[in-house]
Amino acid sequence: MKKCIQLITVLLVFAFLCGCKKGYLDKTPDGDLTLDQIFTNSGFTEQFLTNIYSQLPQELRMVDNPGSGLPNNPFNGASDDMEMSYEGNFATNMNLGNWNPVTYTLDFWSNCYYAIRKANLFLENIEKLAPSDLAPATKINRWKGEAVFLRAFYHFLLIRVYGPVPIIDRTYNLNEDFTTVKRQPIDQCVNFIVSECDKAAGLLEPKVSSTSDYGRPSKAAALALKARTLLYMASPLWNGNPDYASFKDKEGARLFPDFDGGRWQVAANAAKQCIDDATAAGYSLYRAADNNPVKNYQELFYMNFNNEVFFTCNDPDYQNIDAYSEPRGMTGANWPLQSPTQDLVDDYEMANGIRPITGYNADMTPIIDPLSGYTENAQAATETDYYYAGTRTMYVNREPRFYATISFTGAKYKTGTPQLRKTPLQFWKLGLDGRTNVSTDFYSKTGYLLKKLTHPAFVMSPKSDPKRTWIFFRLGEQYLNYAEALNEAQGPIADVYKYVNLIRERAGLPGLTAGLSKDAMREAIRHERRIELAFETHRYFDCHRWKIAEVTDNRNIYGLNVNGLTSESPIVPYTIASDAFYKRTVIEKRIFDKKHYLWPIQQRDIDKNPNLVQNPLW
Repeated sequence: MKKCIQLITVLLVFAFLCGCKKGYLDKTPDGDLTLDQIFTNSGFTEQFLTNIYSQLPQELRMVDNPGSGLPNNPFNGASDDMEMSYEGNFATNMNLGNWNPVTYTLDFWSNCYYAIRKANLFLENIEKLAPSDLAPATKINRWKGEAVFLRAFYHFLLIRVYGPVPIIDRTYNLNEDFTTVKRQPIDQCVNFIVSECDKAAGLLEPKVSSTSDYGRPSKAAALALKARTLLYMASPLWNGNPDYASFKDKEGARLFPDFDGGRWQVAANAAKQCIDDATAAGYSLYRAADNNPVKNYQELFYMNFNNEVFFTCNDPDYQNIDAYSEPRGMTGANWPLQSPTQDLVDDYEMANGIRPITGYNADMTPIIDPLSGYTENAQAATETDYYYAGTRTMYVNREPRFYATISFTGAKYKTGTPQLRKTPLQFWKLGLDGRTNVSTDFYSKTGYLLKKLTHPAFVMSPKSDPKRTWIFFRLGEQYLNYAEALNEAQGPIADVYKYVNLIRERAGLPGLTAGLSKDAMREAIRHERRIELAFETHRYFDCHRWKIAEVTDNRNIYGLNVNGLTSESPIVPYTIASDAFYKRTVIEKRIFDKKHYLWPIQQRDIDKNPNLVQNPLW
């Protein structure tokens, strides 16, 4: 029995805080309290619930490897959107194929199951709490809804990484045989999450209205989780994937189903329900006070708890999302690590809504659509709100979201902040923001830094650190979820155009071309997702669920030639990067095998429970 007690990580949680000692199953952080004592006191009950949130992954932390025991976010750096200029980041190991079930350390498996056990304990004991003035029945019901939602969300975080997983909907006692726990088919996992979301939606407020409750989920969050889960289920990775047709558990049960085209309509219906209910509750696409399309997009991510946002993870003390995007030329900045790729930069449209680059020649010079108005080698003569005169035309007249997302050479940076930078960004070697002669320093490997998600009021020295949140669910995503699923189910009908065009209109772009085929609309929606949802942990999973990661993540990733010649002229008020700097240059040769579509279960957990089967090809 002692061996059984140690069998799998999911069942190694002997308390509801990580690190509690064995034998303290019924204790709280406040001391030697039993579950009965906790759940007859409204204050302790709410503390217990709040602690379930503590296991949410720290997705704002894209560079730092986890020091708190919680998983960070390697997914942006492991997509073709970003290159981390820090080789100690786990995303680098993923990109180079240097990971396996024994060596990798980001433990989403045990982290999520810790949280699921906490949620189960809460839901199994909350009925002990009698309504009172401090905790009326309406509040207790909302607490139940939060716990149900969180249990569903943690299961979703597991399946998006591992695929089929054990469904744990109750607590286990130490005298139970844990080897009976096994992975459930992916469609059953999805059905469980969907059912939980429906339960939660019936208990949660339509919209969180009290500032003291910001960060808690609303009904809209539950419906958004349901819609995203069903979208994943309808997508090629899980829906009839021939590569997984023979993937079975130890008893011979298939873990992936046959293809069912009707899943797309189910996903579309769920997204539309979320949109309609959220709109009725007062949610809307965020817009700045002056409806400036750059501000519309940029402010969305630092105006905390705005009307587009359904659910966030609050991480107020984390400053490095800003510090790692601060150019070296700013006072105190030493860690410019979050580097968007040239691949992403090339994908942004022009202000006229035309994608400028249609492909590449053998030497990686771009094939340009002449209707776009795009050129590369000239220097712009006119200064704008976003760049100085002399900036290369490859950055001129791009769509507004580009200027809200990417810091590039020639760009203006925080000109209206206390730092009042008056010179353009310079990412070439020995430029103000580029690599120095020191071989070990940190610098942008691609010639770009991430601007999206950062706060314009952040200052490295003297420190000014605005409080931060990470958005898990927002209305804009649901518009694109609905359009994608509806196009797959019915083709490019009016509602498909409507909801994609609402996103584009908010971004200051013209609507999509009329008369697109289903395939052309699919490509347009995938492009729109890449731009609108960039760096929000969607690109990695989108490429996986579409089964295109073996192309997008198995090739050279490009940036600019940041280690080339330093400058071409000191005559103008600032030096101008040479032509050599603007040459597309291989930053990393990435490796992707089919086994990488799903993460492996760590070998230690397979060893503890022989009833768990490993993912294919690992």
